[in-house]
Amino acid sequence: MPSFFSNKKLIVLLVCIIILVALIGYSLNDRERISGPEQFMRDTVGWVQSIFSKPAHAVAGFFENAADIKNIYEENQVLKSRLEEYAKITVERNLLENENETLRNMIDLEESLHDYLLRPAVVIHRYPDRWQEHIGLNRGEQHDVYRDMAVIDSNGGLIGKVKRVGKFSSYVQLLTDDDPTNRVSARILSDDPETGFIESYDEDLGLIIMRKIDIDAEIELDTMVATSGLGDVYPAGLEIGKVVGAEPDEYGLTQNVFIEPTADFSALDYVYIVERTSATLEQGLLEEDD
Repeated sequence: MPSFFSNKKLIVLLVCIIILVALIGYSLNDRERISGPEQFMRDTVGWVQSIFSKPAHAVAGFFENAADIKNIYEENQVLKSRLEEYAKITVERNLLENENETLRNMIDLEESLHDYLLRPAVVIHRYPDRWQEHIGLNRGEQHDVYRDMAVIDSNGGLIGKVKRVGKFSSYVQLLTDDDPTNRVSARILSDDPETGFIESYDEDLGLIIMRKIDIDAEIELDTMVATSGLGDVYPAGLEIGKVVGAEPDEYGLTQNVFIEPTADFSALDYVYIVERTSATLEQGLLEEDD
């Protein structure tokens, strides 16, 4: 009895294997139509795959996006650093170009103003609340700088005079200071020169005002104005600016001449302190005698 039962199980197993092989062979045949069970299994498997595939793709896409964002951030940081380096190099290049141009102008100026001793100086301070009045220089008594020496900018334009001197620094009063005592004897360099005084500065217009010009004098526009050399402070021939206009004074007795300054008073970095030589002093004395 047990032997028969065991044989029966073996027979059932063989029958199942035969049926399974038959089904596999049947399903592998090329058929236009599939059976109902096959269709059911395929639909079931496809539905389960669709359920799990969407979350799987979403998770994979999230990690891919995170990796892309990280790469973009790193590239952005690299580009920012390079942009900052480029901006820094551009600023340094512009500063060097401006400084080089200024120094070239100063060399040319030294060659043209051969009658004066020029002492180079650097502007070391300028007070915002007194911007139009004074500047401080890094030269003083130890550098043979004394009171009332004229000061010009790197282009040769007159900017003022030394007002106070320390051991290693000095204090310059600018032409734009409206102090009534801040006057410069100047000359309009026309065919028939006219002499007057630089006495004030129009801050709104950015123009220097020259007064005491003969009411009948014919003033031509764009004529250069320079120091006359009369007096003990400013030597002759230091450029002040060019004429841009003229009008009678408030009493109608003389003319006021408006001058566009050669010097840029808003950007003073390098300057020259001018010392009169014996030749220029003699020339000034001769002009005063005349």
